[in-house]
Amino acid sequence: MRTDLHRQPVHPVSPLTAVRNLGILAHVDAGKTTVTERILFATGTTHRRGEVHDGTTVTDFDPQERDRGITIFAAAVSCDWDGHRLHLIDTPGHVDFSDEVVRSLRVLDGAVAVFDAVAGVEPQSESVWRQADRYGVPRIAFVNKLDRAGADLDAAVDSIRERLHPAPLVVQLPIGAEAGFTGVVDLLRMRSLVWTDGSDTAVEGVVPVELRDEAQRRRRLLEEAVAELHPVALEEFCTEAAVSGPTLAAALRELTLNGDGLVVLCGSAYRNRGIEPLLDAVVAYLPSPLDVPAVRGTWDGAEQRRAADPEAPFAALVFKVTATATGRLTCLRVYSGTLRRKELVWDAGARRSERAGRILRIQAGSHSELEYAVAGDIVAVAGLKSARAGATLCAPGAPLVLETSHVADPVVSMAVEASTSTDTERLSSALARLAEEDPSLVVRTDAETGQTVLSGMGELHLEVAVEKIRSAHGVAVRVGRPKVSCRETVVRGVTGWVHRHVKQDGGAGQFAHVVLDVEPMEPDAAGGSATGFAFRSAVVGGRVPQEYVRAVEAGCRDALAEGPVGGHPVTGLRVVLTDGATHPKDSSEMAFRTAGRNALREALRGSTMALLEPVVEVTVTAPEGMTGGVVGDLAARRGRVTGSTARAGAVVITATVPLAELFGYATRLRSRTQGRGVFTTRPTGYAPAPSPASDGAAAR
Repeated sequence: MRTDLHRQPVHPVSPLTAVRNLGILAHVDAGKTTVTERILFATGTTHRRGEVHDGTTVTDFDPQERDRGITIFAAAVSCDWDGHRLHLIDTPGHVDFSDEVVRSLRVLDGAVAVFDAVAGVEPQSESVWRQADRYGVPRIAFVNKLDRAGADLDAAVDSIRERLHPAPLVVQLPIGAEAGFTGVVDLLRMRSLVWTDGSDTAVEGVVPVELRDEAQRRRRLLEEAVAELHPVALEEFCTEAAVSGPTLAAALRELTLNGDGLVVLCGSAYRNRGIEPLLDAVVAYLPSPLDVPAVRGTWDGAEQRRAADPEAPFAALVFKVTATATGRLTCLRVYSGTLRRKELVWDAGARRSERAGRILRIQAGSHSELEYAVAGDIVAVAGLKSARAGATLCAPGAPLVLETSHVADPVVSMAVEASTSTDTERLSSALARLAEEDPSLVVRTDAETGQTVLSGMGELHLEVAVEKIRSAHGVAVRVGRPKVSCRETVVRGVTGWVHRHVKQDGGAGQFAHVVLDVEPMEPDAAGGSATGFAFRSAVVGGRVPQEYVRAVEAGCRDALAEGPVGGHPVTGLRVVLTDGATHPKDSSEMAFRTAGRNALREALRGSTMALLEPVVEVTVTAPEGMTGGVVGDLAARRGRVTGSTARAGAVVITATVPLAELFGYATRLRSRTQGRGVFTTRPTGYAPAPSPASDGAAAR
């Protein structure tokens, strides 16, 4: 990773009301990196426009990103606009790197969701939208690529409404269409903004005569939509039969902050059209650190809140760790207090102190030194030895642990080994470094074969990791064929399964008697295989004390690690403790935990089990006339086609396909479509594998 470190003057501390922490979210190839580049250019942060296809972008600075033409790693940059400090994170759009998006969303106050004006809402657009919903991140939308053939703002907005279910509030009207797109009409101020070729700034003017009636109609629709959602706007609309521009702007901000409305803008980032109004909208509608609730944490079981106040005790969350040529950098969001150079901080999760070295303002692959960081800042810190992604750093005298993001379970694994025995130790070091930088990568040793197994979120995820081992760490490696991570589930359970745990070795012994019912959970709302685990106690009369009930549940969870069919994790079942017995001297929590673990293992062997494999929704875009071969190939891969739509000379096919059948699919699709077909995937859960259900006797 290249790091250009140079000392710059320290920026004056901006008031928190003038700070915006935002991310750029989108499906792969929707243009979010180009949007980021144009924002940096418009704000004067860069003096030339970076292009993805030329490998000259600021945020895609990693060699693999430039070679592949996609964003792989979340990159933070900072810029200034209209007296505001913007901390911006350009996130990956490929599903294999969704963990980078989740960790970024955890530390952001707002986001710009970028949509393709031709494709509208795409699979990964929907995924990142749901992730933003989970963290309550306010958003505005930017419909990009209006200069493309087939671009349609209204169709894109309809897809946002139908698939994401917000209330879209369109505040602009395009001037021109497709290649003739030249600008927008600002429906709040009823003015035109036109960009000419060769000009980097918009020319403000009156609304074109031919668009005045349409602009008035759309302004009226905007007023009505806002009045339906906002009481002040409704009152003004009822009394004045209209909503003024200032009232509209104030209502749009409130609706954005509480998630009741989605401000929609449009433009063409590649042609540098629509970026300045987008920046104005970021400042006007997205929240400052003071507009979001105080961050919540816990310590010793008690909940604590920290307001965004530079004078409060220091608290920050680590969201990314990177290794550079000059050492380890820890990227963090400061939620409260102030962090100064060489100050001692407390890692609340690890319960150890560390000393912060240099504090750096992040500019993707380059950094500038700061004397301190305050609440609302997103910075990198050098010198921290052990803080991992998700760690809480706080003042030693005011400890707390902040909620961290959830890391999804890996779905694809491959064996890796050093090409030569002399590189074995270096490979172990490289894998440990990778797992430290990317928590969604898991490294383990197979108990049966002794092989080192690397697991991740997809085939591309593992390809990138292996290439990084080779290029960044200089280790030659051999890899095995990728394998998917399966699950096991209960098809038909058992009732009244009795297990008695008795152990007497002299002195205090162990005694626990449990009776379990095991049953499958109901399928999810979409009809897919059930996942998860539920436990409850139906014991009456106090025959099993509550502390022993919790121990039985813990033992059952231990038993879920390996199922009887193939040693895969078990999911989709419900366990009921129906009866039990204790001994006045020999019963203990350890004894009941052991009994719960062994009882469920035996009960699973006595149940009818099924193997589950991960499945994904595949979206294939192929030229018209080539769909037959594409559909046939999907069917051969055990795929089930769920939809097909025509779009601007191409056909978009959606299908549900087992993940194991998609290894090498990119090459196959290119050969069937003369290099013109592309596809994306989105995880949808697990489905029964083709192998027949295995009952307990067969498992034994």
